[in-house]
Amino acid sequence: MLGDHRVWPPVVLAPMAGITNVAFRKLCREQGGGVYVCEMITTRALVERIPKTLKMIAFGPDEKFRSLQLYGVDPDVTARAVRMVAEEGWADHIDLNFGCPVPKVTRRGGGSALPWRRKLFGRLVKQAVEAAAPAGIPLTIKMRKGIDEDHLTYVEAGLIAQEAGVAAVALHARTAEQRYSGTADWDAIATLKQALEVPVLGNGDIWEAADAIRMVEHTGVDGVVVGRGCLGRPWLFKDLQAAFNGEVSQELPKLGEVAEIMSRHAHLLVEALEDERHGCADFRKHVAWYLKGFPVGGDLRRSLAMVTSLAQLDDLLAKLEHDQPFPRESLGQPRGRINAPGKVSLPHGWLDSRDDDTVPEGAEMENSGG
Repeated sequence: MLGDHRVWPPVVLAPMAGITNVAFRKLCREQGGGVYVCEMITTRALVERIPKTLKMIAFGPDEKFRSLQLYGVDPDVTARAVRMVAEEGWADHIDLNFGCPVPKVTRRGGGSALPWRRKLFGRLVKQAVEAAAPAGIPLTIKMRKGIDEDHLTYVEAGLIAQEAGVAAVALHARTAEQRYSGTADWDAIATLKQALEVPVLGNGDIWEAADAIRMVEHTGVDGVVVGRGCLGRPWLFKDLQAAFNGEVSQELPKLGEVAEIMSRHAHLLVEALEDERHGCADFRKHVAWYLKGFPVGGDLRRSLAMVTSLAQLDDLLAKLEHDQPFPRESLGQPRGRINAPGKVSLPHGWLDSRDDDTVPEGAEMENSGG
């Protein structure tokens, strides 16, 4: 449950910048149930009503449970943003981002850096929960294990968030230093689950539906958060629904079926962005994910990754060998970003104090809307 909303299957689509827009969410929702979160929105951009940001928080008329993730560092600005969402009726669920490891976020004290400053973190979460409460909007958080293995915060942060009144806590079982490299530490998820009374969701290394079931069995978590595993594979949500219902999922799609989904995705993007050229340009980054493992020639791949119109896309998709079976060797393999670990960019003196609740200078300058 998230507030009064029953979530089944217990699956959440993780917000991914440039990915989880209204078109991709619809594509995934057509496959199975769950909670589908929009792209991360900066609180400053929201309170300043940046036009780009207001477009990003658009939900489809058939999205019955609208889920929005906010990123902020200043408790007052975050509370204002949450209050706006509540008063404008923009969403039915709000998640706060404390998991982003991107340098431009952490160097301002945001994302996965913020829980280290436990008083600032606690104040921000508490004010956000209080701002959401009058509208009955459940507020959750998503975080990482910590900055690095020497600066772990996840259990303490989970307890602080629970005390503040969050509806659930999600843990991406990597440190910020790991970024998207290495293996997710599912034992950490189990530890957090044992420490908290509110629902705990696990995130990290769910590439197949069977991985989600294994995570639940290994950790005891109440649900899972799926990110990179669904890139180029929106049908993963169909497999997840079947798995949580104790059913056997359908056969893997052949290349022709994948081509149909690719076309559907591009058409949805064009519809959402109200511009064919823009929609096709946005679709290009998905091509490599959809075709991962399939024996498709380099020239055709390159042409698909440069499409400028739906007609051109459909002509190119028709050239694929539609009877090609799904490449089983790609199952269980990482998708999307796979980068090396790296030192986390932090504000000057950030690690010197856990209890300093001063908002870092320039923390709320970002107003690009995402």
